[in-house]
Amino acid sequence: MRAFLYTDGKATELPFAEGAAHYGKADLVWLHFDGRVEEERAWLEADQSTPPVVKSALLAAETRPRCDIMGQAALVNMRGLGKTPDDDPDALVSIRFWVQNGRVITTSIHTAMAFDTVFDCFLGGSIHDPGDLLAAFATAITDELDPDVAALGDELDEIETKLEARGMRSMRRRVSAVRTRAIGYRRFVAPQRSALERLATASISCLDDEDRLHLRDASDRFARMAEELEAVRERAAIVHEELTDMRAEQMDGRSLALSVAAMVFLPLTFITGVFGMNFDAMPLVKTRFGFWEVIAFCVLISVGGIAWFIRHRWITRDISID
Repeated sequence: MRAFLYTDGKATELPFAEGAAHYGKADLVWLHFDGRVEEERAWLEADQSTPPVVKSALLAAETRPRCDIMGQAALVNMRGLGKTPDDDPDALVSIRFWVQNGRVITTSIHTAMAFDTVFDCFLGGSIHDPGDLLAAFATAITDELDPDVAALGDELDEIETKLEARGMRSMRRRVSAVRTRAIGYRRFVAPQRSALERLATASISCLDDEDRLHLRDASDRFARMAEELEAVRERAAIVHEELTDMRAEQMDGRSLALSVAAMVFLPLTFITGVFGMNFDAMPLVKTRFGFWEVIAFCVLISVGGIAWFIRHRWITRDISID
């Protein structure tokens, strides 16, 4: 549990019990809980000033971005990049807010990267009220997520420029990874845009015009990211189809190469089989140059077969193997 206090133009972090006791006396009291710690969950569940439906939402295991206005208070869920992506079940981790005049309660099950940025902003004195805190989180989340979304598009651009190069197997894995990340991000980016839009237009006294401006800006950036993610997903599907077609062409080329080889050696196999029979009446068996005559005949058949394939363009097409 952490408690932050802003009053009389000064921002400080206090022991939790002392900070919580300032509710109603300070300009802003921010209480942060780790939903994985049982003691912190128990304190929040015992808090009489928080409605039961809000407690349930703050401690829920699974959430989606949302904004519910409850009188002059708001229940808000946001999603942002996590500090430990390998341990997080979702692409974006949840941050839950209960926003009242003079107090904000936040909870998280997995630690979001935005917390460190907002902690520094708060202690730096740039957050004065609940609206500033919400706007700071929205801005921090978009600042961190925007480059990651842009990187997906850049990676897909690189893949598209190398479609004719070797290494198709690794490229298919990269395309699949990009598409999976885009789907994971879009799952939360689209509803988060709607939540921020609703919050920016909410008639609650803790939001001033500047806060609403920052929230609308964050909403617009999320809208752009949602469009970019949708484009990345569609482009990844197209690139995957192209790679599949290229793979099919490679398989056709390999099959053609095997067919050409089989058709060239089939008559040679017949000839060597015939002359391999042990009969005295076999032609050329007792002649001095019989062996070389058979070899020359085999070479002639091979050259003739290859010339026929070239004439009919069976072996002029690209049958290179990746």
